[in-house]
Amino acid sequence: MKKLIQYSFLLLLIFISFSCKKEVVKVDNKTQSESIIKYAKGFDIVEENGIKKLIIKSAYKGSKDVFEYIIEEKSAVNNDSKKNVFQVPIDKIVVTSTTHIPMVELLNEETSIVGFPYSKYVSSEKTRVLIDEGKITEIGKENSLNTEILLDLQPELVVGYSVSSADKSLSTLQKAGINVIYNGDWLEETPLGRAEWIKFFGVLFDKEQQADSIFKVIENNYLEAKQIALKSTKKPTILSGAIMSKDIWNLPAGDSFVATFIKDANVDYLWGNSEGKGSLSLSFESVFDKGQNADFWIAPGYFSSKEQLLKSNELYAKFSSFKNDEIYTPSTKKGKTGGVIYYELAPTRPDLVLKDIIKITNPELLPNYQLTFFEKMQ
Repeated sequence: MKKLIQYSFLLLLIFISFSCKKEVVKVDNKTQSESIIKYAKGFDIVEENGIKKLIIKSAYKGSKDVFEYIIEEKSAVNNDSKKNVFQVPIDKIVVTSTTHIPMVELLNEETSIVGFPYSKYVSSEKTRVLIDEGKITEIGKENSLNTEILLDLQPELVVGYSVSSADKSLSTLQKAGINVIYNGDWLEETPLGRAEWIKFFGVLFDKEQQADSIFKVIENNYLEAKQIALKSTKKPTILSGAIMSKDIWNLPAGDSFVATFIKDANVDYLWGNSEGKGSLSLSFESVFDKGQNADFWIAPGYFSSKEQLLKSNELYAKFSSFKNDEIYTPSTKKGKTGGVIYYELAPTRPDLVLKDIIKITNPELLPNYQLTFFEKMQ
């Protein structure tokens, strides 16, 4: 699996060597957006009258605030700090989510990372080496960053995230004079929308063209896989999720991120017509009535074995997918320190997630492809 991921990244970097032309859109007689955002809803990159701006439109869930930052070249300005101005390229950065790391690595900027919270979760071998060598400092936990350590590190920027409101820890850092920007990639509602956040990092490292090239490869791979899925003459039925508390089964709603993957694989997600972009909370009985004969059970929560499923609830054994050994989980493929690779890498590589689902459900469509994230549950 290690070789497979390395090979995927190698192919990606080979494709990046092809040049790409800047796209320009005319809006109100002004030249706007050198790096057009096609799918992501949470951020934008625009250029107006020679001034480049990075705009964060969804900092956290329910946020109505829009944050605008002016991007200036270090070589063209004085290095005096100014409010809402980032001087690029950033040389010393702190990231706070494992989903940030693959994007930084694809831009060959992992050595710019000077701090990370609770680094045990990091699976990437390249970044783990830097952690083990002490080049990336532990800065606390996700919701409790150590201000003293961060002040000692003197990062040029902290890329943070927050679930439901302005993070107090990040606000404290800002008051201490440390630049902070929110990254809301996890709020995106489409696979390609999440992956497009690599352009966010492209701006920060002054590598916009490289980020755009990387994303175009991922986008093309995803859309090609989607077209391949349309060749299928059968549409197996899909069950997802599991009981997470009491008798409540959580599974993806019809317009959710996960449901989009399943739909794009051209298979029949049994709750595909439900409304909502998050998750559904249903009783076991209602899920059993609808999903007991599903052909495949994909992503059964955090469970990694059939034994764990049965310990949680013996009624799982009544599902056809359980009886027929057609349960697939990403929870068994982990990094050296136990982090699940799917949660770190999948948002950046939705093309590989989609291919996994196609390979699972219609393997003849991708005869030479090996699963990247998922494994059959034992």
